[in-house]
Amino acid sequence: MTDIAAAPPKYLPPVTIDGAPAKVAGAAFVVGFLAIAWLVDLRQAALFLVGGGLGVALYHGSFGFTGGWRRFVVEGRGRAIRAQMLMIAVTTVAMIPLLSAGSLGGQPLVGALAPVGVSVLVGAAIFGLGMQLGGGCGSGTLFTVGGGSARMLVTLAFFVIGAVIGTAHLPWWLELPSWPAISLGQTFGVATAVLMTLVGLGLVALVSALVERRMHGDIEREPAPKRPGWTWLVHGPWPLVGAGLALAILNIVTLLLAGHPWSVTFGFGLWGAKIAQGIGIPVETWAFWNWPGPQKALNSSVLDDVTSVMDFGIILGAGLAASLAGSFAPQAKLPIGSLMAAIIGGLLMGYGARLSFGCNIGALFSGIASGSVHGWVWFAAAFGGSLVGVWLRPAFGLDGFRK
Repeated sequence: MTDIAAAPPKYLPPVTIDGAPAKVAGAAFVVGFLAIAWLVDLRQAALFLVGGGLGVALYHGSFGFTGGWRRFVVEGRGRAIRAQMLMIAVTTVAMIPLLSAGSLGGQPLVGALAPVGVSVLVGAAIFGLGMQLGGGCGSGTLFTVGGGSARMLVTLAFFVIGAVIGTAHLPWWLELPSWPAISLGQTFGVATAVLMTLVGLGLVALVSALVERRMHGDIEREPAPKRPGWTWLVHGPWPLVGAGLALAILNIVTLLLAGHPWSVTFGFGLWGAKIAQGIGIPVETWAFWNWPGPQKALNSSVLDDVTSVMDFGIILGAGLAASLAGSFAPQAKLPIGSLMAAIIGGLLMGYGARLSFGCNIGALFSGIASGSVHGWVWFAAAFGGSLVGVWLRPAFGLDGFRK
């Protein structure tokens, strides 16, 4: 019997690195790190680098919630959702015990906890709808902007505007019915909270697998690396599971350095508020910007704000990753339907994120991993809004439920 040799693996063509963007991004990292270390402190500069690592992982893994959720509801493929659940599970195992300790090495640790009420339900649903029109979630918007997407730059600009409007309206929303923040760790203890969270995440992953098997007869496996050896680490693409594990580790590092988990969208509202101040809009008189945390951020440099410096790092990290992958390709052409969807989606995401205390990162990922019940409520409401968004996409010339 003659053995038939296995077919050699099929790799992507060799990468031609985009030299100029790579040099600009690399130089920006060095200059940014040194500037932040000098103007603020070394810890803040380290968080800037952590943001860069997040940007690399997000870009090389194409790790966004928007596309993964849309693929599941349209095609019945849940590989991305299972990778997201694994990412949150790994973070949970470390984060809930750390938060229960209260501090580490003199650094106080606080979780992404928020009230559970009408504001979260409505805000998350609005966000879910907006992310399908805008084409990206909170983190997805940043890494695609870093990769050179002109459309996502429009989404980001209106994300910022929506976030500022949300700060004006949030006090009214908080007067609506709500329960206080509920921490599973404080309510049930560390071990039970971790177990409850892992069971919940496992059930979501199981449902996605059962749906996928029923529709397709099999479960989509993680593809083999598309580049020889370990070159995929530099040039991408990364497997979803690998990117998710990198994001989990970096979120834990963020907690240890910043004293709170990774978040994205507060920075957008802060940037917009500072721009509004600059053109004469008295945002400093608004109730939100007189609360202690926001007031301090508004009266300080953006380099003092952890979320902002990490957001800057994410954009630069994604830009560097795109350059190393040879795929940094800014495109100015933008059809009118796609442009309108980006504008509306950005506004909805910015407004919804402010009402619901975060986006897919600050509310869902960091919220659930912190043991916060509001993270689960956010997940359910945002997924429902996402279904509506997928249904509306064809009206703007985008793919959706249509075949």
